[in-house]
Formats: sequence, structure tokens, C-alpha cells
Amino acid sequence: MIRLRRRPGQAMTETVLLFPLLMFFLFAFAKVYALLILVQKIEIASFYAARRWQLESHRNVGFMSADVRLQGDIEAKALQYVGYGTGTQGFLGLGSNCPQGQTVGLNINRTQVWQVVTLTVCTNPVNMPFFQNTGFGFEVTKYVPNRDRPIAFVLPGLQP
Repeated sequence: MIRLRRRPGQAMTETVLLFPLLMFFLFAFAKVYALLILVQKIEIASFYAARRWQLESHRNVGFMSADVRLQGDIEAKALQYVGYGTGTQGFLGLGSNCPQGQTVGLNINRTQVWQVVTLTVCTNPVNMPFFQNTGFGFEVTKYVPNRDRPIAFVLPGLQP
């Protein structure tokens, strides 16, 4: 009967050498997954902010002072949905230090035709071995018409 001899050191050596590489890829994939989730959450929050601003803000100059409080409430709820001040802030890597001089928050510019609603979110820098960046600044802009309710867009010549 032939006996196979075990080599006790072989599996341990492979595990010790490959485990750090496995962990690096695991953390890298988790960070990419977190960024994908963050982008989707920013899109949903910006749509919420734009729609709520469209339906609740005032066009009359006499009532525009109340819109400052409304803008603060929309900003707080949108940023909370994205993850600021919650347990997911660490997983998503949300921070307040934005590159290129951006600031985290909701900015609304009124024009004669459109109200431009911009939501800005920033991430912390990633400091991993072999991979470093300065963080990302995400900015989503929605254009809201100056109407009480949206109107249907119909191409000329296609009306029944």
C-alpha cells in the first residue's frame, strides 16, 4: 500500500501570501460598490429636492422669505437620505471636504424660466496601499420650470 506524505507547510504558505491580496481586492470592490450606491442615492435625493421645490416654493416675491426655511428643510432631508449623519456615512465615505472649492448642500438659483436645483455631495479621500485619491465631488443639477405644475411636452405637428 502506498502512503502519500503530507506537506504541512504548503497550504499555510499559500494562504499567508495570498490573503493580503485577497483583502486588497475585497476592500477595493467594496469601495466601488459603495460609490455605485452613492450615485444612485444622489440621483434620487436630487429628484426629491427638485420636485418638492417645484411644488412648495413661492413665485410671489412677498412670500419668498419663507422659501429659505423650505430650502433648509429640503437640504436636511436630502442629505440625510444620501447618508449624512447616519450609520451609512462611514461605508459610503461621505465627507465635507470637497475638491475644486465645492460645498456640500443644496443650492437653488432662480431665473426667469427655470429654477436650477443643484445637490452637491463629497466623499473622503481613500488611503489604501497602492491606491490613493483626493476624494470625489458629485454634483447633480435639475432644472425646474417656473410653473405651479409641470405641463406636457408635445412636439409641434404631432398633436391629434
